[in-house]
Amino acid sequence: MSSIYGHTQLVRQTAIRLGFNYCGIARAERLEEDERRLEKWLRAGRQGQMKYMEHHFDLRVDPTKLVPGAKSVITLLLNYFPSGQQSPEAPRIAKYAWGSDYHFVIRGKLNELLETLREATGEINGRGFTDSAPVLERSWALRSGLGWIGKNGNLINKQQGSFFFIATLITDLELIYDDPIARDYCGSCTRCIDACPTQAILPDKVIDGSKCISYFTIELKEAVLPMEMKGRFDNWAFGCDTCQDVCPWNRFSLPTTESGFNPLPEILHLSAGDWEKMTEEKFRKQFRDSPLKRTKWSGILRNLRFLHPD
Repeated sequence: MSSIYGHTQLVRQTAIRLGFNYCGIARAERLEEDERRLEKWLRAGRQGQMKYMEHHFDLRVDPTKLVPGAKSVITLLLNYFPSGQQSPEAPRIAKYAWGSDYHFVIRGKLNELLETLREATGEINGRGFTDSAPVLERSWALRSGLGWIGKNGNLINKQQGSFFFIATLITDLELIYDDPIARDYCGSCTRCIDACPTQAILPDKVIDGSKCISYFTIELKEAVLPMEMKGRFDNWAFGCDTCQDVCPWNRFSLPTTESGFNPLPEILHLSAGDWEKMTEEKFRKQFRDSPLKRTKWSGILRNLRFLHPD
């Protein structure tokens, strides 16, 4: 027991040293309830053209398929809430994309955490993920007591809201497991549902991914966006934070201390006209380490012209 306790303490202490805001641990086991929910969601076509959601189904619901012999799933939260604000003239960009690509920032931290555990315990198997593999991160965060799933589908932490990246480390190291929180604290609040510009938030915490502004502006690769969505994007050019911005729990959000998430000045200040004048070469250079590169320059232009056709 003492070694399990010591290893658990090492996980938590190292997580804090690496800058993570919260750490929770759950037993690695098949997510049977999530499996049924995901099957129903896919059958209803809520994934739209995100075909990757249909792949590797077993890996999504069974951590032992990703790490043979897995015993523990460590979930870590890293705050990305910015201290600044975008100019009113700037096309709106989701806050998670204001700084450096979170994959780069978090990957190094996960590798260091795993290496620290190996130095202390000997050779263990483990793999770290942050939105980079078929892992149901929010389900593991829920199981490890880091918050509850809000009506907008986001993990909500009672102390600091929902502006967090979720990182996962699956390992065959046995640890002490946390309990889920006793209840969800959304209550009768429907602010996120009422505020969603495209009515993508359905009852029972179901999100219609095929209606979400983030889906249209990032995931959808069509050259032209659907005309039935014209005038409904509320000036969002990349992603959408509306359901988080109106959430009462985000009044507790604190500015991130992670320097990698410091906003790029261009994102805060460039107007739609400034973006239109930018060359593709400048875009690639300026945003080479930014999440914006995911949609490419052509995607940004498509989104801007959908918002501002004139």
